[in-house]
Amino acid sequence: MDLHKHAPRQDPPPPVSELRASDADRDRIADMLREAMAEGRLTAEEHAERVEGVLAAKTVGELDVFVRDLPAAHGHRAAAAYASAPHRPEAGAIPAYPDDNVVAVFSGAVRRGRWRAGRRIHAWAVFGSVEIDLSEAIFEYQQVVVKAFSVFGSVEVRVPENVSLRGMGGGVLGSFEVDTLDSADAEAPVVYIDGWAVLGSVEARPKRGKVVADILDRVHRKVERSLRKHLDH
Repeated sequence: MDLHKHAPRQDPPPPVSELRASDADRDRIADMLREAMAEGRLTAEEHAERVEGVLAAKTVGELDVFVRDLPAAHGHRAAAAYASAPHRPEAGAIPAYPDDNVVAVFSGAVRRGRWRAGRRIHAWAVFGSVEIDLSEAIFEYQQVVVKAFSVFGSVEVRVPENVSLRGMGGGVLGSFEVDTLDSADAEAPVVYIDGWAVLGSVEARPKRGKVVADILDRVHRKVERSLRKHLDH
């Protein structure tokens, strides 16, 4: 008896383009579109139209259509930049509640100089302006989220030019602009700008000439001291 003749027939797996798209797939395409708009490859109208299509897409192939004409989708330099730093914080790396609040209601608020940057910083600008300058801040954590809410106001964030900078928020009749930045140092802090600009503006970009000279050094020294103390016991 020839068992091969009676073996059940197995259909070949569907092509990748026909697979159902996940939320992670949509986030990846949305990040490409946001970067393309920041680089001037897409207008605000084109970006909004494509993002709407991304949210409605059901398969991987439908998603690919929206970035087919962008370098990031074809393994060029932009693709390498995406691999250098994650576009979302690692699970559990950021607390649910802010370490610091900077609030401006019909006023202005500024945080600058040599200060310790927490893992989560909330900025509220309601008919006011908030400036958060991280160019001289002490980074004790590798991942920092600045959650910015601007309502008829403005939030301005400045970072050292040797960290990585990512944008995760958006605008509603407002402007949400983040200049994506990739550090050459894999251990450099990653600053994520999240939130919303409602009839206001949120802007984040590097401060040229400002660098973090002691990236994570304090954390490493603290770990080393803890290890030595533990070993001594």
